[in-house]
Amino acid sequence: MALDQATPRAHSQPRMSGDDRRRQLIEVAIDLFSKNGFAGTTTKEIAAAAGVTEAIIFRHFATKQDLYKAILDYKCGESSIENWMDEAQVLMDAEDDIGLFRFLIEKMVSFSRDETKFARLLAHAALEGHELAIMHHDQLAMPIGMKFKDYIARRQAAGAIRGTDAGIVLLALAGVGCHYANQKYVYRQSKFPGGDDDCVIDGLLRILQEGLLTQPEPNVQGRD
Repeated sequence: MALDQATPRAHSQPRMSGDDRRRQLIEVAIDLFSKNGFAGTTTKEIAAAAGVTEAIIFRHFATKQDLYKAILDYKCGESSIENWMDEAQVLMDAEDDIGLFRFLIEKMVSFSRDETKFARLLAHAALEGHELAIMHHDQLAMPIGMKFKDYIARRQAAGAIRGTDAGIVLLALAGVGCHYANQKYVYRQSKFPGGDDDCVIDGLLRILQEGLLTQPEPNVQGRD
């Protein structure tokens, strides 16, 4: 029988550019690493989820370790840390203490809310003792922390902030925001008191600014 019509051909998917494929593999890896950790995720699983062969992964990343490191570079570039620091500097220059503290807590909350998968990935990395957690701390957390610590020390010298160790002040400031964000978004607590994020942040700032005790106790050093 003569064929007077061309046989239909399967439509092939358009080929991704190298940059697009690399980005896709990173996003897929973030999803799987956030669920199962580094040790619990194989390149075979990443390839299957991305719809490619393992050879494609190794074409872009020599090892799974290199893929893990690429995730941090990708997220650091995405987060525009320079803009983040510039915004903080404006508040520091104005000596707007409460505005600066609100800014820091809001950034911590928005990170866990908007980058939940990456936040969970970092939690896995810390629990596994993986160097990605150390890299994240060295590249992002430490420079930000040092900038805030120096500001706190300067404001303490001016008498605007109580004179305990600047690092402890920063620990209290960052700790309340981090704990709230982790409990609500990373650990998915189903019920959380205080209303929406803005209400909670308002409450945390009020506590930081005013303290908890209406009548502070006298110095208890030396008490048995």
